[in-house]
Amino acid sequence: MPNITKLAEDYISEHPSVKDCVKNGLVNYSSLSRKIASELNLNKKNFDAILVACRRFRSKLRKDDVFENKIRSILKKSRVEIKNKVIAIVLEKDIYFENLINLEKEIKRKMEIFRIIEGASGITVITAEDFLDLIKKYFRNKIILENKNLAEIIIKSPEEIETTPGTYAYLASLFGENNINIVESLSCFTDTIFLVKEQDAGKVINLLRF
Repeated sequence: MPNITKLAEDYISEHPSVKDCVKNGLVNYSSLSRKIASELNLNKKNFDAILVACRRFRSKLRKDDVFENKIRSILKKSRVEIKNKVIAIVLEKDIYFENLINLEKEIKRKMEIFRIIEGASGITVITAEDFLDLIKKYFRNKIILENKNLAEIIIKSPEEIETTPGTYAYLASLFGENNINIVESLSCFTDTIFLVKEQDAGKVINLLRF
């Protein structure tokens, strides 16, 4: 027996545009219930249960407004910095780390950004595009992917962001809803950093004018 409530809530949560309409009471619940039943191949006899689940879910979503308002309040007090001509180069894991240290020294000597994200299958180096040739010098046969023409967005927030859940998810959702792809992301204490395509930088700045 399917859990109708969970299926309905999951469907709404996985469709941001539908979720926003439900949250703001801008949806025809009967039409939405029929759509959910059709797309999830649920029996028509479950229609009433789906309808009730959708209406109840709106109450849950409205409670999230409290968190959203707090997040927006924090972001209003945040400062945004942007740097263009940034690259993100993905390297294989089995690199010679002494070369990575030497690369960092050379880049930081010129007072440029140097960030590293280490994952399970690769290491991403984020820096200014002027250093692409230098990276190739050290890791020519270890480069998996080159992401060029990027902009780095740094959101510097007050310390309360550390104890406020959902801030990153809110920003990621905001970018996604506006068709902005996040190429890379990381955070350090009160700084939240996103890498996006340079052509999206202006759009991001406008979105962050809370």
